[in-house]
Amino acid sequence: MTDPAGAPSNDLALSRLQKAEAAGAQLPPLLVRAQRIAATVMQGVHGRRRMGPGETFWQFRHYQPGDPATRIDWRQSAKAGSVFIREHEWVASQSIWLWCDGSASMDYASSRRLEPKGDRARTLTLALAALLMRAGEHVALSGEGRPPAAGRGALIRMATALSRTIKAANVPPLEPLPRYAHLVMVSDFLGPIDEITAAVGTYAARGIRGHLVQVLDPAEESLPFAGRIRFQGFENEGDTLINRAENVRARYHDRLEARRAELRQIARRNGWSFTLHHTDRPAQEALLSLYMALSTPAPSAGARPW
Repeated sequence: MTDPAGAPSNDLALSRLQKAEAAGAQLPPLLVRAQRIAATVMQGVHGRRRMGPGETFWQFRHYQPGDPATRIDWRQSAKAGSVFIREHEWVASQSIWLWCDGSASMDYASSRRLEPKGDRARTLTLALAALLMRAGEHVALSGEGRPPAAGRGALIRMATALSRTIKAANVPPLEPLPRYAHLVMVSDFLGPIDEITAAVGTYAARGIRGHLVQVLDPAEESLPFAGRIRFQGFENEGDTLINRAENVRARYHDRLEARRAELRQIARRNGWSFTLHHTDRPAQEALLSLYMALSTPAPSAGARPW
């Protein structure tokens, strides 16, 4: 027998379930994928510890010329017989801008079992945003005109923006980011090298610390084709017909490696990091590598604080 008193309660539960399912269906699939990847990586890290003006003790280190005397820990120095500085963990959130290449070359996938470079780049970008927000950081998309923010609402807005199929330039737009902010650029970096050099150099000169993430399809790395192949350009380069693709493989590898060496040199010269990721590898690998790069203090040669 049905309990009349329980009917309203059951109807209410069903209504809530239907609303929850409807709300979940409205979330961009990109957000669901990104959050799953971020959750996996989050299990393997324990927060972003770095030196800064916080109150939580981090570590002792030897005194160096130029360190203020007020930071000397006299008790530890007396015990060790050497002068030590007491460093604290940074507790303030950082401003981090993320840029994902939306140019046509990112549409490429060499097989149906692999996602296009652009899809992987967007997933990595949003997963990094989710991971950083969980760590207390404030994140924004470069070119969106919004200040860095945190929270689920900000993440949903970013997912919606990244899900739009809007073609963009090969480099992020120049915008007045605050000094010592971070900029993460996710791209195949196969566009004009002078544009990449100029963009990175300009931001680095403003005190921006950055990270380059090159996303490539494995076929772009190995050029596995043979015989008569017509290669079609994605960005108005035209078509190229090669009678024996295997004959150009060695030269292609040399040019690709030369481009990668240039990218690494651009990053190294400006105190930035460089990460390579292939779409046949788990996204978690690149995300963890990038997250750790963001957690690493800037090189002392660049004289830029974190």
